[in-house]
Amino acid sequence: MAKVLYHITMSLDGFVAGPADDMTWLSGLPAGPNPVVERVIGGIGAVLMGHNTYAPATTAEGKVYGGRWEGPIFVVTRDAAPSPGFTLVDDLGTAVTAASSAAGDGYVAVLGATTARRCLEAGLLDEVLVHVAPILLGDGVRLFDRPGGTRVRLEPLELSSAGPIANCWYRVA
Repeated sequence: MAKVLYHITMSLDGFVAGPADDMTWLSGLPAGPNPVVERVIGGIGAVLMGHNTYAPATTAEGKVYGGRWEGPIFVVTRDAAPSPGFTLVDDLGTAVTAASSAAGDGYVAVLGATTARRCLEAGLLDEVLVHVAPILLGDGVRLFDRPGGTRVRLEPLELSSAGPIANCWYRVA
């Protein structure tokens, strides 16, 4: 049975994208092998994303996982144009069910802060894997932003590092 995993890289100050959803900060990070990333990419059976992540992913240079992964991609959206290789679904629960079926025993990798928050709120998120990067962005899209929201307890599964990147993997309690 598939596990739904929020998989993201975050700045040390808690941002997953800069202002206006800018993701260019990722290209300036120290590069090097990260066994946790390789293991996760090898275990992904399907990807789930929202509209904000879909738009850049459909451009020529915006391939999922930099082109290192290929497979079924489900997009939760009500108002996007279809693109080859992407399945558009207008309901979150239906999208998670379809992605989980496609993933088999693999992971459904959730990309995008809003989609991950919605999965968490709906009780559909199983795990969170955050790669903490040595950079301070100061502003942008937070890892998890829900003013007035309820606390969510996480149980550590694996804490490690690969060079200057910290890998923090948790199960949603």
